[in-house]
Amino acid sequence: MPEGARPGPRSGTQPGEHWATTVDWSRPWLEPYRARGEAVAQAARSGLALHEALNLASGDAPIRFVAPQVQPRGQPYESYIASTGCCPTHDNPHDFFNGLAWLQWPRAKHRLADLQARELAARQTVGQRGALRDALTLFDENGALLMAPRDMWESLVAHDWKSLFITRRAQWADARLVLFGHALLEKLVTPRKAITAHVVAMPNAPDSIANADDWLADMMATRAFADKPFAPLPVLGVPLWCSGNETETFYDDPLVFRPRKTRITTDNSVQPGKP
Repeated sequence: MPEGARPGPRSGTQPGEHWATTVDWSRPWLEPYRARGEAVAQAARSGLALHEALNLASGDAPIRFVAPQVQPRGQPYESYIASTGCCPTHDNPHDFFNGLAWLQWPRAKHRLADLQARELAARQTVGQRGALRDALTLFDENGALLMAPRDMWESLVAHDWKSLFITRRAQWADARLVLFGHALLEKLVTPRKAITAHVVAMPNAPDSIANADDWLADMMATRAFADKPFAPLPVLGVPLWCSGNETETFYDDPLVFRPRKTRITTDNSVQPGKP
């Protein structure tokens, strides 16, 4: 994809069907977004441009949504947001979930755009994305936060799926997975078993989403973030997120619940690969 380009819209709708009608707000992963999301979707279905519907729901959020043609031709998307505080928004589900993410995670999304813009400026003549931009883009599109006891995180990093989802199943009552990535949310409009999030571990449960937003924004600015401290998690494995996962055989699919990769070191010893 060219520098600063935006992914094109994807849609599972039928001809004549508005994309907003396909969102099932009863899905557990949409609970943090439901209050604003239903109102924005209803306004969009009624004919209001998506950027206007998002602005109606934004309150005092430090972001304004604008029609995509407002963005000057040739200016990178992230640079435009960082310099203007405005987010170009197409009328499609991808930008719908991006808008909801902006309203839910304003500080983290601003930090992400600022860091992307700085990296773009610094590497303008080099023509390379760099590790930080790769990590930021991956998390922006597909990231999630896991608030869980340490032993659950260790099972996830080890790809010990039976431990995570069967042996420790009761612990999920005290855990919380919150989706951040807008492409991830869009894909889950049509749930498939293979849909996988890139997860970071939040060490302590926050008092509020605002506190989680602060923590995530600060983490993005650390050197460690460029190393992609993410663990892959097939989200439909989470208890109560899919009726089929009530049986142990659900987790026997090696194409979804994959074993952890190993790597060969220079002394020919086998070491665990990065999660």
